[in-house]
Amino acid sequence: MTACLPDLTTSGLQQQAPGRYTDVADWTGLHALGTQNPSGVPGLQVDGYFPDTSTSNTLHGWNHDSQFVLRIPDDWNGGLVVAGAPGTRKQYASDFLVSDAVLAQGFAYASTDKGNNGVDFYRDGVAPGDAVAEWHQRVTELAVAAKATLRQHLGQAPQRTYVAGISNGGYLVRWQLENRAHLYDGGVDWEGTLFTPDGPNLFTYLPTAVRYTLGQATAEDMYAAGFARGSEPLWDYHRTVYWGLTQKTYRAEFDPAYDPACPGPTAGTTLPAILAPCPSDAGYDTWFANPDSEPVHDALARISLTGKIKKPLLTLHGTLDALLPISTDSDVYAGMIADQNRDRLHRYYRIEGGNHVDSLVTVDPQLLRPMLPCFRTAFDALTAWVEEGAQPPASTTVPRPAGVDASDPALLNTCSLASGG
Repeated sequence: MTACLPDLTTSGLQQQAPGRYTDVADWTGLHALGTQNPSGVPGLQVDGYFPDTSTSNTLHGWNHDSQFVLRIPDDWNGGLVVAGAPGTRKQYASDFLVSDAVLAQGFAYASTDKGNNGVDFYRDGVAPGDAVAEWHQRVTELAVAAKATLRQHLGQAPQRTYVAGISNGGYLVRWQLENRAHLYDGGVDWEGTLFTPDGPNLFTYLPTAVRYTLGQATAEDMYAAGFARGSEPLWDYHRTVYWGLTQKTYRAEFDPAYDPACPGPTAGTTLPAILAPCPSDAGYDTWFANPDSEPVHDALARISLTGKIKKPLLTLHGTLDALLPISTDSDVYAGMIADQNRDRLHRYYRIEGGNHVDSLVTVDPQLLRPMLPCFRTAFDALTAWVEEGAQPPASTTVPRPAGVDASDPALLNTCSLASGG
C-alpha cells in the first residue's frame, strides 16, 4: 500500500482517514503532553508485510504479522533510520517518538511490528524464545528491504543507516549493533531491555515486584532487587499495569512449562485479567536460581546480549525507571560493553528524573522529567559523531534542573547531554 502524502508526521497523518497511515493508539501514552513535534514533511509512505505464519496484527485488515511502514520524505537527505516497536506494540509505536523528528531532518524512516505483538506474543513460535528471536529477523529484513527500496525508488542506497528504539526497541538496537552491525553506521538505545542468560534480567527482579504487588514484599525488598529509591511515586501505576503482565508473559515465552495454566493460551480476555499477576510468579526468581531451570537459561542465551557492539552506540536511561531499573539494566550493559573493550564506541547518559514512559511525568512533575528531548539530542550527537567525527559528550549522569516543573518547555523540548544538564 503506497501513498504520496502532504505530511508524513503524526500531525499530518491524523488529518487522513483514521487508522489509514498511523494508529494513534499505538503511540498514545509514550510522550508527555505539551511536547512539540515538527510537521509539514511531504513524501511517500509504504505500508506492507513480510510473509509470516502468525496473525496477531490486524491493522489494515491484513490479519498478518511482520507488518512494517516505510516513509520517504521528498527532501531526502540520503539517510535511513530503522526501528523495532517497543513493548508489545505495532509498527506505528515510534511515530511520535522517532519518526517525526528524523523525517523533519530528511531521513527516511522504517519500522516493524517485530513479527508478533500484543499480550499473547508468547504464543508465536514453537520453542521457548522463538517469538523474541523473530524480532531480530524482522528488524534485519526490514533494514535490508528498506535500503533496496530506496535504491530502486531514488536511484541510490542510503549513505548512512541508523537504528534507534525505546525499551524492547532499544534492546533491538543493542542486538543489531552486536550481530548485524554491517547494516548500520550507529544507533541510539533508549532504555533497552537487558536480556542475559543468568541475570540480571527480568526474571531476577520482577518476581520481587510481583511479591510487592501481592503484599508479600516490602519497599526494602524492592530496593534490594534494584528498584531506585525515589521511584516510589511510580510504583502504584506499575503495580497496576506493568509488573505482573510483564513477568507472566515473558516467563511464558521462555519457560512455558513453569505454570502452563497462567497465563495459559491467552494473557486474559478482560483488562483486569490481562494485567493481573500470576501468583506462581512470586517465587519465580527462586526457581530461576535453581539448577533445574537450566533450559530457561539456555532459551535466554539464544537471544541474549554480550556487549560486543561493533558500531557507535549512545545509550540513555532514566534513573527512576520503575519497569527496567537502571541498576539492573543499562548500568550493567555499559559494564558489559567495557568488558568487551568496546567502550570507545559507547556513550552512556543516565538521565536524572527520567522514567520508563514520558506520559507519567504528571505523577510528580517536580521529580520527573521527559526523556524524549534527550533522545533527540542523543540522535543528533550520534549523527555528528558518525558523519563529522565530532565526539559526543562524555558518558555522565545528566542532572535534572531543580525547581523546574516537567511541563516547562525547558524540560519538555530541550535536553543537554553534558554534565550540566
